[in-house]
Amino acid sequence: MPQNALAPSDRDGSTPAQVDQPSVWLLLSEKRGDNGQVEVLAEALGWTCERKYFAMRAPYVYGKPRVKASLHHIDPAESDELKPPWPDLIITVGRRPTMVALWIREQSGGRTKIVVVGKPSGRLQWFDLIVSSQENAIAPYPNVTTVTLPLMRVDEAKIAEQGALWKARLEALPRPLIGVLVGGPTRPFVYKDKMIERLLQVCRNIVEKKGGTPYVTTSRRTPKRVAEALEAGLPPEAKLFTWSPEASDNPYQGLLATADGFVVTADSISMAVEVAQLGKPLAILPVTLGAIGTIDQYRRNFIRWVCAPGGSGLRHLFARALYRAHLINPTRNFDAFYQLLFDRGLAVPAGQPFADKPGALPDDVPAAVARIKALMESG
Repeated sequence: MPQNALAPSDRDGSTPAQVDQPSVWLLLSEKRGDNGQVEVLAEALGWTCERKYFAMRAPYVYGKPRVKASLHHIDPAESDELKPPWPDLIITVGRRPTMVALWIREQSGGRTKIVVVGKPSGRLQWFDLIVSSQENAIAPYPNVTTVTLPLMRVDEAKIAEQGALWKARLEALPRPLIGVLVGGPTRPFVYKDKMIERLLQVCRNIVEKKGGTPYVTTSRRTPKRVAEALEAGLPPEAKLFTWSPEASDNPYQGLLATADGFVVTADSISMAVEVAQLGKPLAILPVTLGAIGTIDQYRRNFIRWVCAPGGSGLRHLFARALYRAHLINPTRNFDAFYQLLFDRGLAVPAGQPFADKPGALPDDVPAAVARIKALMESG
């Protein structure tokens, strides 16, 4: 069995098979956050599921293959075997597993239905159902259903375990202990000197105005230049963890368990959602755009407006026409998503006091599950 593959016992759902339930495959990759969203739906469905893990060939670990029904990007030696009988339903997420799903449907003669979570790669019409959260602006087709937040699942047991391991090292630090979680450049955001100064100023304010400790953690996307500038410019009271593939003793989950609040850079929706799901005080720090990013933000705002759920019928017809003409594609609108968090009391803009009591998290999973069951009942 491939080293990274899930053991056979892990592939079987804990729910006993029902006579009338469809056969379901979950297509998973190395991205644990993506996999977690698929698992949330699978658990809520209560159906027995078979999990298929796929590793990517070296050029496609980071490279983006053109979306089509194909297995050319998969490393067969490190991936689970594909053979009939083909499933009735596939649930997956991400460009690369989606290509595998399209290939499987071809082998099934078009019988297999595909549910994709998140912002789909490829044409919307290729999928039977798309479950997408509100940071994504997608042309409003009938096969698109919208949930509020990404269907991420926080491993609270793991976080509690890490909190216990980190308690002795963190409890002696001056309070409040504020986790400052740093992402990195991603369209439309750039990390220039102005952004570095914003981060440093946030940390100075935590020390000077609150008498607390900023604990800064960088991530996979954080440029080396930014990490070095933080190390040189942070106040002495601050703590810094610099991410690298070889780094050990990452405090991230320990901070999730024990910190009094968090500041998250606005390029990282996943980190912001994790904090919000734990009910922790959260502030969002804007990231600089630059000239090209500013223009790109206008494009994202337009797509958001024309595709917004609840819009007029004429506007939605216009959005579909633009999409069919390849003039717009699904895109993320970070600004609109964070405004949603602000409106729901789940976060505040950095520089404002934390909310006394974070707002209630929406539970959109039952509605998404209902759409999947209706899809399978429709034949």
